[in-house]
Amino acid sequence: MKRILTHPLRDLQRNILAGVITIGPLFVTWLVFSFVLGNLAKAGMPLLRFFETTFPEDWLAQPWLQPALAIVLTLVVLYVVGRVTSLVVGRQAFSLFEALLERLPFVAKVYTSVRQLLDTMMAKKESSQRVVLIDFPIAGQKSVGFLTRTITDSTTGQELAAVLLPNAINPTSAFLQVLPLDRVTETDMTMEQAMSMLLTGGAVAPETIRFTQSGSPPAQ
Repeated sequence: MKRILTHPLRDLQRNILAGVITIGPLFVTWLVFSFVLGNLAKAGMPLLRFFETTFPEDWLAQPWLQPALAIVLTLVVLYVVGRVTSLVVGRQAFSLFEALLERLPFVAKVYTSVRQLLDTMMAKKESSQRVVLIDFPIAGQKSVGFLTRTITDSTTGQELAAVLLPNAINPTSAFLQVLPLDRVTETDMTMEQAMSMLLTGGAVAPETIRFTQSGSPPAQ
């Protein structure tokens, strides 16, 4: 009886595994796009409600059409804001707006931190932003992170690194680690390669990566 069942069970296991390998990347891609598009739709819904009130057209109230319209409206607003702030007058107005935000006690802390993070994430290669590896959560296990800046220990004068460790699949949440700079392994990955690796759970990654620090003996 066991011999009769062995072959069908192995065939079932093999086909299920093949299905997981085939569907897995598509599922991860769907998760990422559904997260991004869902947030774009939520952001555009208030503007869509305004248009519904101003222009009471029947086609605007179609439930299946509203998420798509909300996404389009959000993208249009982002484009207009980006276009305006790229102009001299827009930059001056935005600088004034930021100056007003910096006068608000709690809002200033949150806004400044988020702005610095986004500026760092969007920084060019020639900046201090680098893709690194650090021992996390335990020694010997490396996590991909972004070296956002270096600071100095006021007691010893040792140079420290502030490293942001985004979570795989959902990089919107992350850990911030402060550790000695000599414990950071610099990689040759670009920001785009690192983000692709995180979003796909490592399915999309460079063929080679600098895992060991220069001058360190290989692990036995």
